[in-house]
Amino acid sequence: MYQYDQFDHAMVAARNAEFKDQVERRLKGELSEDQFKPLRLMNGLYLQLHAYMLRIAVPYGVLSSRQMRTFAHIARTYDRDFGHFTTRQNIQFNWIKLADTPQILEDLAAVEMHAIQTSGNCIRNTTTDQFAGAAKDEIDDPRPWAELIRQWSTFHPEFTFLPRKFKIAITGATRDRAAIRVHDIGLQLTDKGFDVYVGGGMGRTPHLGHLIKSGLPGEKLLSYLEAALRVYNRYGRRDNIYKARIKILVSALGPQEYARQVEDEWATLDQAQIDAPHAEIARIKSFFPQPTYTDKAYDAAALERAKAADAGFARWVRNNTLAHRRDDHVSVTISLKPTGLPPGDASSAQMDVMADAADRFGYGELRVSHEQNVILPHVAKADLYDLYRLLDQNGLSSANVGKITDMIACPGLDYCSLANARSIPLAQDISQRFADAELTDKIGDLQIKISGCINACGHHHVGHIGILGVDKQGEEFYQILLGGRADESAALGVITGKGLSAEAVPAALERLIKLYLDLRTDETERFIDTVGRLGRDAFAGALHEPA
Repeated sequence: MYQYDQFDHAMVAARNAEFKDQVERRLKGELSEDQFKPLRLMNGLYLQLHAYMLRIAVPYGVLSSRQMRTFAHIARTYDRDFGHFTTRQNIQFNWIKLADTPQILEDLAAVEMHAIQTSGNCIRNTTTDQFAGAAKDEIDDPRPWAELIRQWSTFHPEFTFLPRKFKIAITGATRDRAAIRVHDIGLQLTDKGFDVYVGGGMGRTPHLGHLIKSGLPGEKLLSYLEAALRVYNRYGRRDNIYKARIKILVSALGPQEYARQVEDEWATLDQAQIDAPHAEIARIKSFFPQPTYTDKAYDAAALERAKAADAGFARWVRNNTLAHRRDDHVSVTISLKPTGLPPGDASSAQMDVMADAADRFGYGELRVSHEQNVILPHVAKADLYDLYRLLDQNGLSSANVGKITDMIACPGLDYCSLANARSIPLAQDISQRFADAELTDKIGDLQIKISGCINACGHHHVGHIGILGVDKQGEEFYQILLGGRADESAALGVITGKGLSAEAVPAALERLIKLYLDLRTDETERFIDTVGRLGRDAFAGALHEPA
């Protein structure tokens, strides 16, 4: 993973010192809340319903065991003993005291972390495939390019105050695990360069991104992105917050016209002054080598015996591991979705366990996924059973990755001042309704995504089943969307029928799933494929039948 150089250290130290002074002035009353708000947002600090929330950047989702232990320390010392992993591959702490934030930022700086670019109208954390550098289907590793974008975009003078926040995602595999089509800019690495998608996004007006350029050479990436951002910065709406995202501009101009303007702008730039030299690209790539793999004797028969003797382990291997570029390794997803608990949360003790697991079994490296789970990207198959037992002893062995209980859910009205409805209790109720392991395996791959408001932090637009919380005359109701997906066949879900009360949703989903099981062609046909084959209307009645 990338390591700070002297410029990174100096930049973070200067920002922390500046913010410490701003916090002290706010505590003394020398700054009003209105004056302080833009300053704290530039440092990842939000004022939520009950307390300050600090969102910490995890660039492209990659962190070390030492950094995970620092998260555990922050949870124990400054929060209520837990942290929440987000869909931006970051972590946030929801019970922070303002007076503690300077020290928290100092603790983070000691392990080369910060909270810059986690809020405000800037380029946010660039996200990528959580299995980058490990997945068997990878064409090229996107992490060095994500790091290049981070260095280019941090404090870029033209992009510090954009019309709205701006999100970039990169995937380097044949399967899109980074949801690039629902980002402001999505980048697909191919063997011919980058395919560039622009104008995606969720929220109030969801759009899928449009392909505006194919085969962009990597050495030209930054100047092309600069041209794309300049066109947006120049013409993006600043008079209406709801129409300020680039998706609105691309829709208004049309993707062809937007692409033309980007090409024209690109031609005016001194590209050599913007694009990274080959030596710099090589330097950044050098920070992302393959681990020094330990060749452990792998006994396939012994692994099969262990699976036969322990059904929980067998299910965990089946659901929570992914094929690795090396046949004697796998990537392991640690699910943060145990039955009945808030999705994406981990206690300080669990963070320490995950750090220990990374050191013992994962070459000291972890990843955060936008599905709000944690990944050990490189695990020897010979270590799988020992890893499973460690996780199982600490409440981290839920074998449900990609299943109906592996839900994305935003913090919702329990924490967020923007929310209309609660997300966490609904996710807990659904999780308990579908707690039976045999049933969830029978259902197969199915993604539920829940947002507590139209801002779509829970990605409900691209859930196979999306759930949107709304306020209806002071009561919480939930609209059900069907048919969304965020992969290489990206599609937006469509609201199906009238809203349901929180109490009615789990039973409605149970009827929906029963109908799916009756209608699918065989056990290999996924829910999303059955919906695609029969259409959403075939399932609408099941959602609204009397219980």
